Amino acid sequence: MCSGHDAVGAVKMPQELTAQVDAWAEAHGTVRSDAICRLVELGLNSVPATASHHSSPDTLRRDPTEIEHQATEQIGKLLDPALSASERERRIRRLTEGPPEFSGQRIDLPKHDQ
Repeated sequence: MCSGHDAVGAVKMPQELTAQVDAWAEAHGTVRSDAICRLVELGLNSVPATASHHSSPDTLRRDPTEIEHQATEQIGKLLDPALSASERERRIRRLTEGPPEFSGQRIDLPKHDQ
């Protein structure tokens, strides 16, 4: 944890990021130094075990279908369970595929001649 008599370190951050950290600290009832420490811990704990700074880019590539499936699962967990199945599917599709008016701009989808 991040309290006690730990070593002091300086962190250089852009003003906007400092403001975000301060807002996070205030929302969580703590001070900036403890907020920075906690946010770094959260970030380090969120890195997948297979990803390290020694990994090559090829080992970090994942199947796009798997990524979409995981995104769909996560979005489903965040949606209101009281929504109807069709509304849940509509919202998930809108978030994973994007608004229809922008589908022509996506570089990951095949282009359809009109």
